[in-house]
Amino acid sequence: MEYEIVNLEEKIAVGLSARTSNASPDMGAVIGGLWNQFYNGGVYASIQGKANQKALGIYTEYEGDEKAEYTVLVACEVAEGRETGECAVCHIPAGRYAKFVIHGDMVQAVGAAWQEIWSMDLPRTFLCDFEEYQDDSMENAEIHIYVGLKEE
Repeated sequence: MEYEIVNLEEKIAVGLSARTSNASPDMGAVIGGLWNQFYNGGVYASIQGKANQKALGIYTEYEGDEKAEYTVLVACEVAEGRETGECAVCHIPAGRYAKFVIHGDMVQAVGAAWQEIWSMDLPRTFLCDFEEYQDDSMENAEIHIYVGLKEE
């Protein structure tokens, strides 16, 4: 699976969060539930100061590697963030990331990409990884996956 190394500035995101792990039998339901609440519950529409219209799936606060618990957020980038009611703020740290570009079914393509990424020998930080959805096509989406890398 091909990728490029990019350096990103810090991003601020606001959205819904939960704790889960890749080994949890309800991981899919937890993440899917956040996406459902984010869009169908009106959360996305209520977020002020969006930097763009792209949705983000963010993975942070890892307790170890990809097998450990982490916090997942379904969010959007904002110019400045503050917690409000059900929404949490996340700072995606500046730094080096492996950027993967995938196309396909929004759920299946992302799941398959992560399976492949987990098997790669990347010098990951396990600080923050995220998906940036370029459009809202369910069947033929373009998704950019950013995996945090250690500095050389």
